[in-house]
Amino acid sequence: MAKFPPKPGPISAKPLGILLNDVFAEAYAKQGFAARELVTRWEQIAGPEIAAHAEPLKMQWPRPVEGQPQEPATLVLRVEGPMALEIQHSADVILERVNRFFGWSAVGKLAFRQAPLSRPRRPVRPAPPDPKAVAKEAESLGDIEDEELKTALARLGAAIKRN
Repeated sequence: MAKFPPKPGPISAKPLGILLNDVFAEAYAKQGFAARELVTRWEQIAGPEIAAHAEPLKMQWPRPVEGQPQEPATLVLRVEGPMALEIQHSADVILERVNRFFGWSAVGKLAFRQAPLSRPRRPVRPAPPDPKAVAKEAESLGDIEDEELKTALARLGAAIKRN
């Protein structure tokens, strides 16, 4: 009877986020964030309307005074210029959502820095080409047996001519 080599065990690949956890933790700690989730989950915490125009920049913790309870931090938000006033009016809502996320009154006030957001905006999908232009392109294609292919080529041609 021939002996076969033992089966290899399961591959134990770890997610990149776990491997780089210490590197990220140190970078976030320098900005006053005890946990990076405030930054990485900002849209879920603040809501999409607020997150579209503001993002957490850092947390400033006051120096502890011996014998006194720890005072809440100041959350510094980077806000797009035109929306700064609107975000400022939403300060109470933001404070409530952030403190609910932390589970205690970690943040007592907000500070705003007007600047462009650091993350790129999501690309906007272009509108589909005009059906009349697609029909015109389909006529110019000639005899193509596969209707799905012909339709796709007609849409492509109309989109190229539109741009």
